[in-house]
Amino acid sequence: MDSNCRKDSIALDKRVRDAGLRPTRQRIALAELLFAKGDRHLSAEELHEEALAAGVPISLATVYNALHQFTEAGLLRILAVEGARTYFDTNTSDHHHFYIEGENRIFDIEGGPVMVNNLPEPPEGMEIANVDVVVRLRPKRRL
Repeated sequence: MDSNCRKDSIALDKRVRDAGLRPTRQRIALAELLFAKGDRHLSAEELHEEALAAGVPISLATVYNALHQFTEAGLLRILAVEGARTYFDTNTSDHHHFYIEGENRIFDIEGGPVMVNNLPEPPEGMEIANVDVVVRLRPKRRL
């Protein structure tokens, strides 16, 4: 293991610990896959495939559990865009997304804020914490 890999592994261990999670071997392996390539949007199934391809022996159930633990700890943001399919976003800042129907591909909307007007009043004692906008795309239909 070269010194850069060792430093990255130590940084991930610290990041997981600082989020209040125990840095198990499987959590660290999944964190390496999640965070080593910059901001990403992944489903549990996609991460599971990546883990297996990288030689990480892990069950899909364990991947789901780890992703939900990372989300609860604030390391990931959950995106529900396609019925039962959930995506996990490594960028936890407030931002919005494009989703390409039929391709199951999601990516960030760049270029500033999205304006949402006429939001309903929240119930008594509640406040709006965040508004997630997912703009669905498809190829133009030719006439």
